[in-house]
Amino acid sequence: MERGFWLYTWCIRDGRKEFFYVGRTGDSSSQFAASPFSRIGQHLDIRPKATANMLLRHIRTLKLDPLTCSYELISLGPIFPEQPTLALHRKYRDQIAPLEGALADMLPASGRKVIGTHGSTHKADPRLVAEVSTAFRTALGAS
Repeated sequence: MERGFWLYTWCIRDGRKEFFYVGRTGDSSSQFAASPFSRIGQHLDIRPKATANMLLRHIRTLKLDPLTCSYELISLGPIFPEQPTLALHRKYRDQIAPLEGALADMLPASGRKVIGTHGSTHKADPRLVAEVSTAFRTALGAS
């Protein structure tokens, strides 16, 4: 539940359909970096005026009923702690964003369908990519 820069993936199932949504905490909108647990309610907020519910939007785009799906959250972190200034926040945000992309690339390589887009203009630290890959492969039961 600690605040900071986390990576996470949601495994969403609806009958035989299974797909993954990859995300991170510590975005560009502020200097704050929450835990993925605080994002749960935001991601699945069904209110018409909700704005932080990207996962729900993807589920609806796939023509699935969000109330009949099952959800599993797998998270890793905090990889970096929350930072006291916007300048420091950006430094770590620019490290976590390419890790999110690396995780989104890793999942299809192991046969999993990923929804959403993930891109960064920054290069991921190979050591951190290896750690993230190992952690999520272990959590997902992949080799």
